[in-house]
Amino acid sequence: MNNNILDLHPGLVIGFAIVVVIMLLLDLGVFNKKAHEVSSKEATIWSIVWISLSMVFSGVVYWVFNQTEGHTLALEKFTQYQAAYWIEKALSVDNLFVFILVFGFFKVPKFLHHKVLFWGIIGALIFRAIFIFVGVELIDLTYLPEINIFGHTLKINVVMTLFGLFLIYAGIKSWGDGGDDDDEDYSDTAGAKLIKSFWKVSDNYDGDKFFTVQNGIKMATPLLVVVAVIEFTDVLFAVDSIPAIFAISNDPFILYTSNIFAILGLRSLYFLLANFIHMFSKLPYGLAIILAFIGVKMLIAPWYHISSPISLGIVGGVLIVSVLLSVLLPEKKENDIVK
Repeated sequence: MNNNILDLHPGLVIGFAIVVVIMLLLDLGVFNKKAHEVSSKEATIWSIVWISLSMVFSGVVYWVFNQTEGHTLALEKFTQYQAAYWIEKALSVDNLFVFILVFGFFKVPKFLHHKVLFWGIIGALIFRAIFIFVGVELIDLTYLPEINIFGHTLKINVVMTLFGLFLIYAGIKSWGDGGDDDDEDYSDTAGAKLIKSFWKVSDNYDGDKFFTVQNGIKMATPLLVVVAVIEFTDVLFAVDSIPAIFAISNDPFILYTSNIFAILGLRSLYFLLANFIHMFSKLPYGLAIILAFIGVKMLIAPWYHISSPISLGIVGGVLIVSVLLSVLLPEKKENDIVK
């Protein structure tokens, strides 16, 4: 039976696209037409809006499948969406730490943060689609012939096995790094180099413009460099998060919609948490555990399947514990150590 939403319910695809386009147009063209510093109140409202839309959409997925395919498949799609959404949401929080460092490194005025993140989201819509749909096709093409081991028939997938090993490695490496990227020179990253290879970059910002004219010469502003750095940073983070959600489902629509709703809400979450990021010092370690867990889940999949609800519970538990530990055991600052 074909359980792919793209084939069974193309109306969901159209509905999702319409919702995203309308919300992005409202966000940029109405509520944030003029560049401004986003307040905690505004960020809270938008965070609630995006999370609510995500949950409503998962309910729509369940309702549509329950009407046409039955409760069992509807519940499966619903739990897959929820697990993929919250895993991506959790892993995307790691982006917040880097975003803060990037904005600080380039001394981006606060009223320009929203515009940079908006265009970062546009790039994510494109690159995530490519990664997810190509990834699903690769997985379908890389199953080895069935083998029998001790009376059990196994279907091993080469790509999923490699993803699993990579995620375990990424989790171990992330734990060792402890989320410490303070010394990164973001002016020397791939995104910055790309812009500098095409245009000369001005020394100063020119409002919210990506280009300016100085002495009759058209130049890129540092704002365009920051957008490019954010875009490339998101691509690098996708290398971790996209393989992780392949452990949840092989339905590209479930993966893409949950992924994009999580990314769309990340922007408002950034403004909400930017001033309190010091309260989440243990979160990188929690994310490292999540990466390693999903890697193990992928490796043992041919022998034992960990269901989406269980995966969601483990991810949620790790996040809650890491946040609680961050609050109960705050990281000591250098000034405190000196004293």
